[in-house]
Amino acid sequence: MTEVGNSDFSKSSITQAQSGDMKDMTEVRNSDFSTNMCSNIQQDEIAIVMVPFPAQGHLNQLLQLSCLISSLYDLHVYYVGSATHNRQARVRANALNPSDIAKIHFHDIPTPEFASPPPDYNALSKFPSQLQPSWDASMLLRESIASFLRDISSKSRRVVVVHDSLMSYNVQDVSSLHNAESYVFNCISVFTLYCLMSLSMGMSVQLEEELVKKLPSMEGTLTDKIKNLGASQSPYIDIRSGDIHNTSKVIEDEFLDLFAQVASKKEKKQWAIGPVLPTKLDGLSNKENICLEWLNKQPSRSVLYVSFGTTTSFSNREIKELAMGLEQSKQRFLWVLRDADRGDIFTGEAKRLELPEGFEERVKGVGLVVREWAPQPEILAHSSMGGFMSHCGWNSCIESITMGVPIAAWPMHSDQPKNGFLVTEMLKIGLIVREWEKREELVSASTIENVVRKLMASEEGDAIRKRAEELGEAVRQSTEKGGASRMELDSFIAHITR
Repeated sequence: MTEVGNSDFSKSSITQAQSGDMKDMTEVRNSDFSTNMCSNIQQDEIAIVMVPFPAQGHLNQLLQLSCLISSLYDLHVYYVGSATHNRQARVRANALNPSDIAKIHFHDIPTPEFASPPPDYNALSKFPSQLQPSWDASMLLRESIASFLRDISSKSRRVVVVHDSLMSYNVQDVSSLHNAESYVFNCISVFTLYCLMSLSMGMSVQLEEELVKKLPSMEGTLTDKIKNLGASQSPYIDIRSGDIHNTSKVIEDEFLDLFAQVASKKEKKQWAIGPVLPTKLDGLSNKENICLEWLNKQPSRSVLYVSFGTTTSFSNREIKELAMGLEQSKQRFLWVLRDADRGDIFTGEAKRLELPEGFEERVKGVGLVVREWAPQPEILAHSSMGGFMSHCGWNSCIESITMGVPIAAWPMHSDQPKNGFLVTEMLKIGLIVREWEKREELVSASTIENVVRKLMASEEGDAIRKRAEELGEAVRQSTEKGGASRMELDSFIAHITR
């Protein structure tokens, strides 16, 4: 679950969207598509139905996959969810071409009303419990999804459901349709998935002994409520015909093999088709975006991008230490300082997070603080980008890896500690800001200053940056025709259109 950028909407529009005043601009652009598609489903040879889990990182990855499949293979793709979350996916479209989004058929499913409380800024746990009511409501969509699938099944040779693993219960009726099959799209790293599966089966993680000792524990990553929600999916997950991963063999070949060994008892097919985000961002940039305008004036590889995604809340003390650490480092930085998401991002006022007095004046010219939605993939692809201080949600990791930017890893919850470990210990393209075992301690300004200086202004940082750039180049090549990821995607499409 992670912050993503949006290049398609002006900064004023995004500010309006966060305050709930904005009419859905994409809805206007896509006015030729009815939001209630059931009466409007086309006679399809193959119909692909995407069913995302309603959290930003999950919505984003499945929208990216929708656009990739629709634009490359000219297949009909349906994106199914609540009206609020479908709108969220469109408004925050991640560097996607508007003409590609316009090809996707969004189907709004009626969802029971749910509470949308603000985040708890002072909670010791960083897990976004404020989103739980929206997740609970999403577990009541089974009947509506089944009805949609029955309708589309009657008009298609084959229905292919691609769903988040946390939506397995909701799509279980796929097994009752003679011409339908389902695939799980995994929104986390295969390394994390492999670790979770191994531990759940009582197996040891196959790593060097020294690495096993350093592996972050699962303790504190999840709440009991989300664990229960995950457990409630397990009776239905084996209905799937295979797994799709948003990663590349270039990044995680070793762990794809290990995961396949653990999962082989279930004889499911595997495809590593990532990154599913656009790797060529030329011509998509919103040239008037304040972030990109500012980056154009900075030297090559000189700027640290600071962003902690859509689910992280910081207390005033934490913001103060981070501000002081960045200022004392004397390094250039671009800091996206936003409130964490509510369950419905279009309701309620977002809290304005306060910085130390005079901070923005003192860092003028060296640092820029933005409080609105930022075009993250385009920021990371910019030539002035030299590092990324991140919570290590998989969206942010895969974007940073793809664009060749090293990571200052500061995990907050869920899969993030394992992702941070993958980036820093396995791929060696980052530095850890704070050990997971010390997650409840305040990270001091001096710790932040030291990590920033090491990454941005030391020989060790230069070596890390060089490795990140080389890996990024290899990952981008893997998505080109004949590359490992493109061949995996071709293989998946050939399989579902057989």
